[in-house]
Amino acid sequence: MPNAFAYLMLMIWPVACVVMFRRMGIERAIIWSILGGYLLLPPRAVFDLPLVPDFNKTSIPNLCALACCLWVAKRRVPIWPESRTMKILLILFLAGTIPTVLTNTDPILFYSVFNAEPVSFVTGGLPGLRVLDVLSIASNQAITLIPFVLGRAFLCNRTGLRELILALCVGGLAYSLPALLEIRLSPQINIWVYGFFQHDFGQMMRQGGFRPIVFLPHGLWMAFFFMTAAAAAAVLFRTADHKARPRLLAATAYLFIVLILCKSLGPLTYGLAVVPAILLATPHTQIRIAVLFAGIAVLYPVLRDYGLIPLERILGWAEAINPDRAQSLAYRFENEELLLERAHEKWLFGWGGWGRNLVRDLTTGEIISIPDGEWIIVFGTFGWLGYLSKMGLLAMPIVLLLARARKAADLRIVAALALILAITLIDMLVNAILTPYTWLIAGAVLGFAENPRTREAEAEAGEDAPPKPGKPSPPKPLMC
Repeated sequence: MPNAFAYLMLMIWPVACVVMFRRMGIERAIIWSILGGYLLLPPRAVFDLPLVPDFNKTSIPNLCALACCLWVAKRRVPIWPESRTMKILLILFLAGTIPTVLTNTDPILFYSVFNAEPVSFVTGGLPGLRVLDVLSIASNQAITLIPFVLGRAFLCNRTGLRELILALCVGGLAYSLPALLEIRLSPQINIWVYGFFQHDFGQMMRQGGFRPIVFLPHGLWMAFFFMTAAAAAAVLFRTADHKARPRLLAATAYLFIVLILCKSLGPLTYGLAVVPAILLATPHTQIRIAVLFAGIAVLYPVLRDYGLIPLERILGWAEAINPDRAQSLAYRFENEELLLERAHEKWLFGWGGWGRNLVRDLTTGEIISIPDGEWIIVFGTFGWLGYLSKMGLLAMPIVLLLARARKAADLRIVAALALILAITLIDMLVNAILTPYTWLIAGAVLGFAENPRTREAEAEAGEDAPPKPGKPSPPKPLMC
């Protein structure tokens, strides 16, 4: 169980956010309020209040960042995107919870049958959803979208995009120190600081050593963050002057070494694809690759249904690299099949919460399927409506960026962010790894794609010059 300090950290984070908004520019304050909370606050510690979403390491930083934008920085926060498609997806993401709840008001009961006679007894069940649950679920969806909205509003110009990339790189360099300590000594920092271990310790042991986790939910999340940080350092290297390039190249190499030491095959594979693409490919090529990845991710359920995903070939590749990882991947695919069959029973609006989307023993109610991928969790919970709205909100910014890329002069940073976002969508097919900073990236890419000429005009006019240290950015009309 989390100790008192874990809950104290959750309570003082709003104060930390206010301090950041008073001493930093609004772009940097938004990023570090959300990214800092993700990296530093305790996992699994939560204030569970009735009828409202849980207050935890995700929701508290999101709400604090929004509140500080409104009342500390005194800035207007526009919600509606310019694209009609994005508006529709946003409405469906929020309002789609209503039919999900209304079509799942019946409880799910488990029965025990004796001696093959038509006599059965209820052994357990799952409650049906109540109309009041619409408020709780919709509020949770709205809180999830806050980084997306703030990224679109304030991180869509050259200053915001660069601050986002810089924060990912600096965050990775700083987080590498406790990560290397856990690689050497075993994952202990969360126990030392917050009094508990947040996952299965056995899963942190691999290849005769340890995978770091620090304050994140799992070692995979840690490795994926270092992959993102290495990609961010590669972007900074490509955009730096000659004096800074050696340091940034060293930072890229160092972060990639830490990624290797994290002993996670998936993120390492992504890093081997993304970092060279950022270093060698043109921005337009990076965007095209990102669109391809995003399309595969969005269409994955259809491709699975029609047998167009070469599962056996993928498992063969994994077997050639690491038999243990191939076995783990096969287990995930088997669970996907069970969960996908369950999801098809309510394919449009899903099963709703309370674990109703999981495959269970018909007698005991015991869970016999474990969902790993974000896509199958969303698909089973909210159906096609929820799946397409969520994946669409993340994927459409990349498509819009490709459509409007010719209007922008400098695409190096935003193209790399689009590639990072796309590889996250690919990883969501096997892991539930959607993070607040992913929503920040998606919002920033969307904001840039909506009006790239305006972003370049702002840059040329010097309107997004970095503020002086300790001073907030001066108010200016929002163009996003």
